[in-house]
Amino acid sequence: MPGISRKVALVASVSAVLLATACTGQSSSGAEDDASADTTINFWHAWSAPAETKAVKALVAGFEKAHPNIHVNVVGNMTDDKINQALRSGGAKAPDVISSFTTNNVGKFCSSGALVDLNPFFEKAGIDPEKTFPKAMNEYTQFEGDRCSVPLLGDAYGLYYNKTAFEKAGIAGPPKTWSEFEADAKKLTIPDGDSYKQLGFMPNYHGWETTTEHYLGQFSPTYFDKEGKSTVATDPAVSAAFTVQKKLVDQLGGYQRLEKYRTTLGDEWGPKHPFHTGQVAMQLDGEWRLGMALDAKPKFEVGVAPLPVPDDQADQYGKGYITGTIAGIAATSKKQNAAWELVKYMTTDTDAVVGFSNAIHNVPSTLAALKSPKLKYDPRFKTFLDIAANPNSTTSPASVNGGVYLATIQEFGYDYESGKAKDLKAGLAAAAKQIDTDIAQAK
Repeated sequence: MPGISRKVALVASVSAVLLATACTGQSSSGAEDDASADTTINFWHAWSAPAETKAVKALVAGFEKAHPNIHVNVVGNMTDDKINQALRSGGAKAPDVISSFTTNNVGKFCSSGALVDLNPFFEKAGIDPEKTFPKAMNEYTQFEGDRCSVPLLGDAYGLYYNKTAFEKAGIAGPPKTWSEFEADAKKLTIPDGDSYKQLGFMPNYHGWETTTEHYLGQFSPTYFDKEGKSTVATDPAVSAAFTVQKKLVDQLGGYQRLEKYRTTLGDEWGPKHPFHTGQVAMQLDGEWRLGMALDAKPKFEVGVAPLPVPDDQADQYGKGYITGTIAGIAATSKKQNAAWELVKYMTTDTDAVVGFSNAIHNVPSTLAALKSPKLKYDPRFKTFLDIAANPNSTTSPASVNGGVYLATIQEFGYDYESGKAKDLKAGLAAAAKQIDTDIAQAK
């Protein structure tokens, strides 16, 4: 998926898009329509770039060839707002199948009943999701036992680094632990008065993809206990991640100096991104950055590696943060069996998943597709395939109110890195209390 759409989707999730409760009228098998009959279903998706919409049409064409009785009406550039409105209203023009960039909304999709539980469909088809999808993707597509969505390609986060800058600084290879990363970031930083000729890494949370959840992913946090209460105040992984980030901010020049420099740099999606220009030597980013960086024709060799891990988790080096696109079946659909055939094809047919991945350069979302010899990619892209397949890779768990809890953690992160909040323990305790309150009110 394009990065810019992900940003918009995250904002939508944080603003708590309303999902109305829907009655499915399902039988225990999931639906009652005849999938062998001649029928037309509606598929709404969020992709909008010409190359991506072309890839979606090719994916659907492959399905229609395999299922000549099922015709698919494809509608693109659909935001979660538009999807949610249609899921509430239903009707002949409403979607039977939807895809969304916003994994943070899975908890709301499931708990509201807006999307049907796919477990009966998987059981009837004899497909085991745990053996089909990577662990993190399998986790972020369900909520409290309700598997109301399924992975449709994914994103994996890793480390991009300037090999030329590394050689000049005498650094042999990418850092594997946070202490190595800290040392490399300082060695790669070249001051220029109160600014920088080159910054080793932009650690600030307002930077490019350096969000709290992306940092936290390398520390494997729990986020919630078995009772659904926030653990951000008691989980050592959370305080460790905040401590690492704050140390980086302080050692690389301090919050104000870094922010001043950041405002002079190019935006995240243009050719003047500071990693492309060499103004920043290391970058936390997703798999899509590789193509963008190469298209910008940088004056250095681009290196790709997994993000570093805590020093006491060195044996887990190779893991990363995972997210991605999801697909689901509308509870208001009267053609759920036919809709399932499309969902099953798009998300579990190995050749279909591989072809779609090749077309839009996202990470395949099945274990079989990740190993397929038909995948076409730059050798450096394999780093992200390995991260996706790594059982230690993590994601953010679904919540009944979407990504609100992540926004609460991020807001504290802004206060802590800037010095506005000085007591980490007290700040995390307040964040945990707010998260619990928000979730209780959402139920």
